Formats: sequence, C-alpha cells, structure tokens
Amino acid sequence: MKCFYIIANPDKAGAGDTARQIYDYLTSHGAECIIGGEGAEKRGAGYHYTDASLVPNNTDCVITLGGDGTLIQAARDLAGRNIPMLGINKGTLGYLTQISDTEEIQGALDALLSNDYQLEERMMLKGYAYRDGKEISRDLSLNEVVITRSEHLTMLRFKVYVNQEYLNEYRADGLIVATPTGSTAYNLSAGGPIIVPDSKMMVLTPICSHALNARSIVMSADDWIQVEILGNEGMVHAAVFDGDTVIELRTGDYVEIHKSETKTILVKLKNISFLDNLRNKMEGI
Repeated sequence: MKCFYIIANPDKAGAGDTARQIYDYLTSHGAECIIGGEGAEKRGAGYHYTDASLVPNNTDCVITLGGDGTLIQAARDLAGRNIPMLGINKGTLGYLTQISDTEEIQGALDALLSNDYQLEERMMLKGYAYRDGKEISRDLSLNEVVITRSEHLTMLRFKVYVNQEYLNEYRADGLIVATPTGSTAYNLSAGGPIIVPDSKMMVLTPICSHALNARSIVMSADDWIQVEILGNEGMVHAAVFDGDTVIELRTGDYVEIHKSETKTILVKLKNISFLDNLRNKMEGI
C-alpha cells in the first residue's frame, strides 16, 4: 500500500497528534498520505461525518483514529468505494479497532507498507422504511438496525416476517437485526450470540422481551426480514442504524431489512485474530 487517507475523530483525546505522527511516518517511508477534516458539524451535507468526494480514487487504505464507532461511521460514509480500512483505537479497545498503543501503530504501518496483511470482507445491511406502502427512507448499517421506542418507556409490539412468511409477534423493548460484525455490539448486550465476523448471516434478537420463550434467531444472509409496527395510534417508534441514523416510525409502518450488496473491507493484520481480541475482552470482564 502506498496511498493512505486518515480519518481522526476530533472528540478523542490525542487523535489529531496521532494522525500527524502517522502522516510523518508514512510520508518519510515514501507513501502518500492525506489527513481528512472530519467533524459531526458537517452532518446533513449528504453524508454522516466524512465527505467521500474528498477521498482520492487512488487511496489504498483508510486509517481511522477513534474507536469502533469512528470506523463504522467511515464505513457507512465510504460505502461502495471498496477501500480497505484499518481502525486504530483512541478509546476503549473494541472488536473492530485492532491497534492501540504507539508501538503497535508503527508495526501496523510497517505491515501496510510491506503488504503484510489480509483483507476481510464484512457484510452490511440495507434497511427500508415504508408508510402506506411508500418508501419514506433507507440507509446502510455495518453493525445493526434496531427497532426501538422513540419516547415513552412503554412496551413495543411488532410482527416479524421472514421472506414474507409470518414468524412471530413480539412484545419487547425493541428488536435488533445484526450482522456478524454487530453480533458483539448491542446484540451481545441484549443476550444474543457471538458470531464469527466474516460469516454470512444475520441474527434477530428481541430486547428485554416480555415473553419467556423469546430467543435470538440466526438467519441466512439471503433472508428478507420485515418488521411491522403495532400499537396505539400516536406512538412514536424509530429504526436506528448503527446507533446513528434515526428514522421515525408510526403505527402501521414497516421496515424491510436484508443483506446489502455493499461490503466493508477491513485490513486484518496476520498476528491479530478475532479470537485473540475476543479472549482479551472476556478476560477483562
């Protein structure tokens, strides 16, 4: 790899300084590097945080500085560009950001420069919201789509269909449809299973279900999931994509969720495995 683009989360202490250090190291070794200007104040300009039009077409790798959230936001903003991404942690070590301290950063940069790495495709989800049979919004997610309440602390009701076949009616605080990447995020907190991240499947997990027999269900990556919003008129619900984009839903609306053709490509360093990361997280509990 010779051409790099750095996305630094301005809310993470030291991210700017680390970005400059990475820039200096890469350019001193003959690589091209750009530090992007990122900020939440740019929302509403046709992207979430990062303007994809400013990322050169010859970019070999996007390096994010922040946490898992920073990488996820970059993946959504650059969806379809097929640029490999490497996340460097500036917060609590997650499952997506593999690198943390200064020594690890230099080793990771050397691996990128010498092409000593692997690329791993991660599945993404596409969700569509409908009202009166007409599409009102859509978005992508790398981790999950969550159907949840938008205001009062009340039990939610919704019907779930899979490939147009009725599955079940749920009474719960919400419903998570997660990718394997997202299985270690909200899905895990809600009691869902951990799935090896390069798998091709989805997991449906109710949040605090009001039924004793409600369990997570693992679906094929080719399944189409439809969630119909039930309840009293005037209740406000929401479809939340990766904890960021929120689509307001009303009683009678429905959301369709399925695998996206778009994928996120992550750089996987050969000496760091998902099981290593998982073991470290479990030992830290």
